[in-house]
Amino acid sequence: MDSAVISELEGTLLKDSDPFSYFMLVAFEASGLIRFAVLLILWPVIRLLSMVGMEDDALKLMIFVAVTGIPESEIESVARAVLPKFYMDDLEMGAWRVFSSYENRVVVTKMPRVMVERFVKEHLRADEVIGSELITRFGFATGLAEYGSIDTIARKVAKLFNNEEPSLGLGRRPVIATSTDHSFLQLCKEQMHPPFLAKEEYHDHHLRPLPVIFHDGRLVKRPTASTALLIILWMPLGIVLAIIRIITSFMLPFWAIPYISRLFGGKVIVKGKPQPPPPSNGSSGVLFVCSHRTLMDPVVLSLVLQRKIPAVTYSISRLSEILSPIPTIKLTRIRHVDAEKIKLELSNGDLVVCPEGTTCREPFLLRFSALFAELTDRIVPVAMNYRVGFFHATTARGWKGLDPVFFFMNPRPVYELTFLNQLPMEATCSSGKSPHDVANYVQRILAATLGFECTNFTRKDKYRVLAGNDGTVKCTSLVDQIKKVVRIFKPFFQ
Repeated sequence: MDSAVISELEGTLLKDSDPFSYFMLVAFEASGLIRFAVLLILWPVIRLLSMVGMEDDALKLMIFVAVTGIPESEIESVARAVLPKFYMDDLEMGAWRVFSSYENRVVVTKMPRVMVERFVKEHLRADEVIGSELITRFGFATGLAEYGSIDTIARKVAKLFNNEEPSLGLGRRPVIATSTDHSFLQLCKEQMHPPFLAKEEYHDHHLRPLPVIFHDGRLVKRPTASTALLIILWMPLGIVLAIIRIITSFMLPFWAIPYISRLFGGKVIVKGKPQPPPPSNGSSGVLFVCSHRTLMDPVVLSLVLQRKIPAVTYSISRLSEILSPIPTIKLTRIRHVDAEKIKLELSNGDLVVCPEGTTCREPFLLRFSALFAELTDRIVPVAMNYRVGFFHATTARGWKGLDPVFFFMNPRPVYELTFLNQLPMEATCSSGKSPHDVANYVQRILAATLGFECTNFTRKDKYRVLAGNDGTVKCTSLVDQIKKVVRIFKPFFQ
């Protein structure tokens, strides 16, 4: 068939030919630290099996340990919310340019199809995925998978292409002539192997992989064997460090926290003028409008300004409210009620708001709610960003109460704040501009400051993609939340 390509995923479209780190992600995000550690302990065995030519047995062992007993829905959730980000980071752009230049695209993978299908179809725009199928019973993975033989894969490829030969096959050079992973190459008119030195027509091809805007999971780095070992060794120390950092924020006066935090590895970088013009008589307080990266945004802003500025929140856990060293005002998402709450707080002083309504990890800003622009003209935009080494401080699928804990578990968390000038009167609603125009303007200048891109995605879009809900936090008692924390960290103290 003309203009048709079939490509291997591991080692071709992805730089890394070893899928071990992706099974580690499934183990950690779908099950927990114990399964993560067990799979890491078995890594030498898996590596040895691969070295002696028993790759199929190594793959079966990884699948069995990573998914046995896990609900099928949870595996699908990890494949939807966590894995695409790491796949995209590992994408081989040379192979992508060749792959994307063909009209019909098929991917062959050694991993279970459910782990890669969403990424391959939505971000790489493939038409079909050929991989093993997980065997489930009563909605739970058995740890077994149905593998396609050489003939089975050949029949699937032939059926997909109506018994015509694909134009091009992309894949690594097979070590064994009868290798199942590379059998599809024999069905193609032409073969291409790494490294991919793209022809001129591929360079002129402007199709881009769709970026990953929303992703979830606690791990920042892809857990290769060495990285996973480092994470496991750090976690007990990280928990102790997080406890110390949190206690410090309660016991010390506000002015001392920035200095003490440096002793424990924290760092805050401030750009611009942090102090806004003083309010005139009878005017309301200043509304600090921030990009939203983590729950720590308003806290860090208050630390920099050396005063406790209340923050409006849309949906945070009760534990996060308890741990917060600044006042929090919970909104109801009922527009007129929230407007009155914000007006009342501004009449008493300054206030912090994150109009995205939720966090976004990637260099994108979600659509800003226009409510803040209707309520005041004293608007100071603040560009917020952060860097962490091991753990993300946000979650859509997990328990939000642990967000600040995971932030403080990082060895050297860094926050960057850039204070922009207060909006001139002609850029506010007082000059006749609509609230949406003002909100869009603030979004654009914050994005330009951070080097981010603006989007029209909202909080609901994020949670529908990552968690299949609207992002509303279920309220539970503090006792229940504390019990949940104990259950999560209990293995460290046994």
